[in-house]
This record gives sequence, structure tokens and C-alpha cells, in this order.
Amino acid sequence: MDHLTLLSSSTLDDYVATVELPQRKDTSELDCEIIFRYGAYVGSVIRVYPSLDRAMDTAREYISSQERSGKSVANGSVILASSLSFSKGRFNRSWHAPPGGVWGCLILADTFLPPFRNFLPLIPGIACCEALHQVGASGATLRWVNDVLLQGKKQAGFLIEGFRSPVYGEQYHLLGFGLNLNNSEFPPELQETAISVAQVLGHPVAAASFALSFLAKLRYYTGLLLYEEERWLTSGGRDEYEEEHPILKRWKELSDTLGKRVLFGYDVVESPQYEAVVRDISVDGGLILQHDDGSSSVEHSGEIRYCDE
Repeated sequence: MDHLTLLSSSTLDDYVATVELPQRKDTSELDCEIIFRYGAYVGSVIRVYPSLDRAMDTAREYISSQERSGKSVANGSVILASSLSFSKGRFNRSWHAPPGGVWGCLILADTFLPPFRNFLPLIPGIACCEALHQVGASGATLRWVNDVLLQGKKQAGFLIEGFRSPVYGEQYHLLGFGLNLNNSEFPPELQETAISVAQVLGHPVAAASFALSFLAKLRYYTGLLLYEEERWLTSGGRDEYEEEHPILKRWKELSDTLGKRVLFGYDVVESPQYEAVVRDISVDGGLILQHDDGSSSVEHSGEIRYCDE
């Protein structure tokens, strides 16, 4: 059920050409086609490996080696691996990445305007959630910022890191992803908190098909980010983006975070800071928290865990 080696930029293009365009009340079919064109560079190059130590390290070395050879990296290049040996999440937490999942990294040049960069972390969770719904895992939800949950357990996680290339000094966003699909055995420390799609559905899913769906949705929502940038610039480009971004709106539709009592911290596992209730998400993607004394705060970085977990 693996067959990730079958993936290429051309297979992704062919897949995108057949998908049903997302329908939103405020977006016409023509606009959807334009959005896909804006994001067409996502998956322009797909490099597949049977195994890697860590996909984000491979992405850094790929960028560096290309520049040392006098070349540049195609924006939107994707690194994929059938398994990872030394994968890491936030704060160097180990991420179990055996055969059966989809593990990788998306390389994005930092061309996004400042008011829109805050929406980038929301995109991979939305893409994964929609791909899960497509294969029948309709219970998939999002926990701020981009943890994907099934039955209250983590099915997918994402990590975004900045990277400045050593030769040309170009800035990149490296979007690492780990998707538990058919890997059903987890180490003891993860058995209570992690889950795979196959465990929920009761049967395996085709990893290559799921990866295509996930990448196609990454392409769409990256395009939507650029599309909204263009609209904002055309309207005058004020200092702040004051509307509810359609990416944020879609995130809210897929999330179960609003209204939850949560434990917050920048490293919530090792150094939790406080409990509060999530009241809303700010227009720039921040977490609006209400404290027990009636005061509120807005957090733009960090992580949460639900207090009922």
C-alpha cells in the first residue's frame, strides 16, 4: 500500500486536473481555477526516498548543494520518504516514522507578505483534515495550531522552520509533515496519544493516493494565500489585514479548539504555563484565551493540550 515512488510532479498535476474544485460561497469556479494556478508551484519537484534520517535536514542539504552547484531550488519542491530514522517534532521530540506513513518536507521560498505569514501554519492541518475526510475519516479535527486529531489522538503533526541558504542568502520556510496512515504500532510513550488512519477505518489506505490528495490541497491553500495577497494589494494594501481570512475561516470549520479549556505553554509538555478557555481566534490567527480571573490574552506562538485529555 506504499508506492510513494510512483509520485512525481506530473502525477500531481494529473491528479489536480481531476479533482472537484472546492466550493465556497465567496469564491466562483473561475476564482478556484485561478487559486490553483497561484499555488501550482507546490509539488513542482517531488523527490522520493525509501528512507531518510530527517526530511527537513535533507531539504536543507538539498538547498545548499543546489546553490553550491550554481543552481537554485525550485520553489515548492517536496521531499518525501517512506520512513525516517531520526525524525523530530517541536523541541526535538522524537516522531515515530516507520514504513506505512507519509513523511516529508515542503520547501517554500519566503515570498509571503508580512500580514499573511501568520496563516501559513494553518494550511497543512487544513489540507490533511480534508484529505482524511476524503478517505472516510470524517471525525478528523484540528487542534491549534495544526495538530490533526482522530478520536482525540494525534494522527498528524507539522513543523515549520525558517532556513537561510548559505550561498545566496535566500529565506525559506521548511514545512515538515508526518502523517500516520498504515503504521499501527507505536512505542509505549505514544500509544495513548497517537493514532493512524488504518486504526480508525479498520483497513489500510493507499499511501500514494493519500499523499496526492494532501499535496493537492496544500497547492490549493497556498494558492489561496497568494490570491488573498493579490486582492489585498489591489484594494490598497493597508498596514493590517482586517478581514477574516478564508484560510482562517476554513480552519475554524475544521477545528474543535474553540470553547475548550486548555493547558498552554511554549513547550506545553515540559513547561506548561497556565490553563484558560479558548474564546476565539484573532483575525491574524492568534489564540484568544480567557483566564479564570476574567482577563484575556492572545497567543501567537506556543501549543496547547485539552484539559479533558
